[in-house]
Amino acid sequence: MTTRTDAYDVIRHDAIGGIERRRLQPEKQLAEVHAEVERAIGEYQRRARLGEQVPLGDVETMMQRVLRSITDLGPLTELLARRDVEEIFVEGARVTFLDTSGRLRGLAEPTTEDENRQILDRLLADTERQLNAKHPLVQARVLDGTARLTAAIPPVADRLSATLRRYTVRDVTLDALVERDAISAPAAAFLWALVQQRSRVVISGEPGAGKTTLAAALLAAGPASHCVRCCEEVRELSAPIAHGGYYEVRPPGLDGTGEISLRDLVKFVLAMRPDRIVVGEVRGAESFELTRAVNAGCGFMCTVHANSGPEALNALVNAALMAGENVTEHVVRRVFSQALDVVVHVDRDDAPRGAGSARRQVTEITAVVPTLGDDQTFEPIFVRPALGRPLEWTGALPPGLEERLDRALPRGTRVRHLLERTEMIA
Repeated sequence: MTTRTDAYDVIRHDAIGGIERRRLQPEKQLAEVHAEVERAIGEYQRRARLGEQVPLGDVETMMQRVLRSITDLGPLTELLARRDVEEIFVEGARVTFLDTSGRLRGLAEPTTEDENRQILDRLLADTERQLNAKHPLVQARVLDGTARLTAAIPPVADRLSATLRRYTVRDVTLDALVERDAISAPAAAFLWALVQQRSRVVISGEPGAGKTTLAAALLAAGPASHCVRCCEEVRELSAPIAHGGYYEVRPPGLDGTGEISLRDLVKFVLAMRPDRIVVGEVRGAESFELTRAVNAGCGFMCTVHANSGPEALNALVNAALMAGENVTEHVVRRVFSQALDVVVHVDRDDAPRGAGSARRQVTEITAVVPTLGDDQTFEPIFVRPALGRPLEWTGALPPGLEERLDRALPRGTRVRHLLERTEMIA
């Protein structure tokens, strides 16, 4: 005899079978879909009266649940409508989510792996991405560009495995980050001065630490006259760009052709006279193309997964070597160490007791200072001893960087005076 949990699955499969036989379009033929669900529930109740199944206690609730599964996003519908949900994780039949406090919670409503897979297929329907045996891995912007879906199915994963990340912060500014205590006012003033020229900035941190949010704020702070070209595997940046554009990779088509990689995009935009190239999540050969941007005199900004500023440089070098070009690590490291201006490191933790959201803060801003030898020196400019502690200016400003910033600022303005004045106000 079926249980109440099985009843939902039985009715849903029966209704979907009827919809497919009649070739209905759930998003357009709601009345016909409603009729099919009513039929499936009626058939289930008929069998229940014969003693074959457990009768439904609340027919109307079952009707709404099945309709929501077929015409909307099932049990994820309410989660996606909540503003306090940042990420949703699907592992087979299990659904969990992270709220803005950084706490992991489980979805109370039961689901099945089959239902969750159909929800993901529905999310992907409006994109050019597919999740099937030929393409068992997928990344895509979904929900009108408000979320990023990353999913895998067997044989790559042992079961359906997906992460749906909401873009909870859009069009953020440096002032807004100061208000949230993500960065101090003097540090924000320094970064503002930095992006007024063709600087080379790396933003490092763990996943979810706020790298993309900070990058968007820095883009918004740059001069409107700068030509900015942003390249991402899946678009996450949302800062308004007056001069330039956004570019996103394209996976291979059904015939295996037509792929456009992140490295292809960086090479492409180099020919479009950019003042700054922005690369989201540098992980592979695209890093090598940033060395070409250096030689072309372009500024760049990129995000990278790393645990500190020095490790960020190592990550860039290692990624560049993946390009397989006939270039040694020594040469690549020297190019980056000579070119990089600063590494900004961000970190996160769960919300402190009584706070409403997870804490994401800039923990260090470090200048990369080239030396006469083959190594490089990292000089901390701003340091936060620990999350929740103040982000403080060390008083240091490498002479070469200070001179360049002074030239980029309005006549009569000095970056050191700007920092001192902002520090006094703060």
